[in-house]
Amino acid sequence: MTRTSERRTRRWLLTAALTAVAALVVFPLYWMVVSALTPGGQSQSSEFYLWPDAPTTDNFTEVFAQQPVWQWLGNSFFVASVGTALSVCVSLGAGYALAKYRFRGRGLLYAAFLVTIMIPIQVTLVPAFLVTARLGLVDSPWAVILPTLFDVVGIFIARQFMLGVPDALIEAARLDGAGELRTFFRVVLPTCWPLVGVLVILGFMNRWNDFLWPLVVLQGNESLTVPVGLSTLTNNPAFTSPWGAVMAVATVAVVPLLVVFLVFQRTFVQGIASTGIK
Repeated sequence: MTRTSERRTRRWLLTAALTAVAALVVFPLYWMVVSALTPGGQSQSSEFYLWPDAPTTDNFTEVFAQQPVWQWLGNSFFVASVGTALSVCVSLGAGYALAKYRFRGRGLLYAAFLVTIMIPIQVTLVPAFLVTARLGLVDSPWAVILPTLFDVVGIFIARQFMLGVPDALIEAARLDGAGELRTFFRVVLPTCWPLVGVLVILGFMNRWNDFLWPLVVLQGNESLTVPVGLSTLTNNPAFTSPWGAVMAVATVAVVPLLVVFLVFQRTFVQGIASTGIK
């Protein structure tokens, strides 16, 4: 066997392996769509099938007619989009300060940031709820947005990325008379679009899928986000079999995540690669 044929064989084997892995990853999404198009969901039948004999949209019609699903989607989109936008701004500013400014206690402050990653949310759940209640934000989308603005992982990624921004660019801007804000927005930020893509995708995904904190601070049925609303469907007596309704809502809820990823996928890959190299 020649070297060319060996490379071709390895390439085909690698392609086959990646195709198999991709099929395993995509299959749960496919199964979710099939269950949403099956009357009552897949749980109504004991037979295994890859496509229903009579696909129908009754599950979508029923759950959207009986539950405020559009309101849930709107709440989730508001929380995820506004929370992500504000959190990205905080992460960029904090990451820039930690990477490019020299001040006493910078290392200790950064270490304290990293330590908070290891603190589970259950430890801070009660104090955070008490503060939120004192501010009168319970059952408001701001009760979900404000406590998540400080994203330690986002600040860590931003700092690692900005360490690679040449100091000479910043010093040149300062010598030309640019202030700190102008230096950041005109010199540093244009080089950070891959970083912004990473922060947007991770932040939007985490906030869209967040369950525990919205479950604690959101109480009214019309104030719920999609993950919390989905949990209420499983015990809802209005549905003979709730799994069809759950899969229908989950199928619709996954669309915004796919759209955000497709929009920012190129900058996401560049940002992850740049951060990893550093």
